[in-house]
Amino acid sequence: MRLEPRDNISLVMAVGGPVLAVAAALGLCSVLIAWSGASVPQAYASLFKGALGSRFAISETLTRATPLILTGLAAAVAFRAKLWNIGGEGQFYAGACAATLLGTGAVSLPPYLMLPVLFGAGALAGGLLLLVPTLLKTRLKVDEVVTTLLLNFIVLLFVNYLLFGPWKDPMAMGWPQAAPVIDQGVLPKLLARTRLHAGFLVALAGAAVSWALMRFTIWGYEIRAVGANQKAADFAGIPVGRTVVRTALISGGLAGLAGVSELCGLKGYLTLDLSPGFGYTGIVVAMLAGLNPLGVILAACFVAVVYNGADSMSRALAVSNYIADVITATALLTVLVSMLLTRYRIRWK
Repeated sequence: MRLEPRDNISLVMAVGGPVLAVAAALGLCSVLIAWSGASVPQAYASLFKGALGSRFAISETLTRATPLILTGLAAAVAFRAKLWNIGGEGQFYAGACAATLLGTGAVSLPPYLMLPVLFGAGALAGGLLLLVPTLLKTRLKVDEVVTTLLLNFIVLLFVNYLLFGPWKDPMAMGWPQAAPVIDQGVLPKLLARTRLHAGFLVALAGAAVSWALMRFTIWGYEIRAVGANQKAADFAGIPVGRTVVRTALISGGLAGLAGVSELCGLKGYLTLDLSPGFGYTGIVVAMLAGLNPLGVILAACFVAVVYNGADSMSRALAVSNYIADVITATALLTVLVSMLLTRYRIRWK
């Protein structure tokens, strides 16, 4: 058996492959649902009803998808340049810390200026955090997988120090949380009586800008060229080191935006549980999307549907909501297989 690259990949294969892969993942996970004693049709009906069955359920799904879109974009842009950024979680908190530093009273501006300042500061903080392991990679050949992963723990420990120390809000009844963001820094709600906030629009804009950047600009071309073959890109005159550094600033900046969005749109103040792992889940989202910035929107919404719906399924049928992790992981594996089979055909000898 050997694999041969396909000469042409039709639109039907490109779109249908991931759809079939997700359907296959749901089919495989139905075995576990049946094993738990629940009815598979009722379980999936409960899952989709809990995530999409009402106006409030849809708003909750989109609210959960918002940070996943931004962290998914961060991973997708970095991976396109073969920059393995595993530090989205730390960059998420770096963005949230920058917004907390400026948004809790240090700066007071009208909302139409305050929000761009907070998002700009968050993006800068996230980008600069990723710049450290990127420079270690480009100058000293240090593996960025290790450094970005370790930076996550360093940032979380630093946030923990801040919340139990200088940033602890004396009005929080002893809870380890920072002071709330002032009113000018709070993102407006998109729908009344829901938690869906304007950060969702920021995430959609981030996806559109990232897609246009990668598709139509010289920067995007250089990022794709470096990711395809660094030696060939260097031979063609593309500044590889500068391109990787530029990619790191964009990727870290997108993860930082996710932190600002969650802080200013949902929570209102910095805590250690601001993220349940959005930085890590963003990697799964990026891979499900095939590193396509527009596909990241769909992938993030799919993951949000699974996690929100799993809670509803758990309440209705007593199926453990850990099934959401299994469905997401299985979908990732099946999508990767479908991508392989889309690009290559199997020849039996």
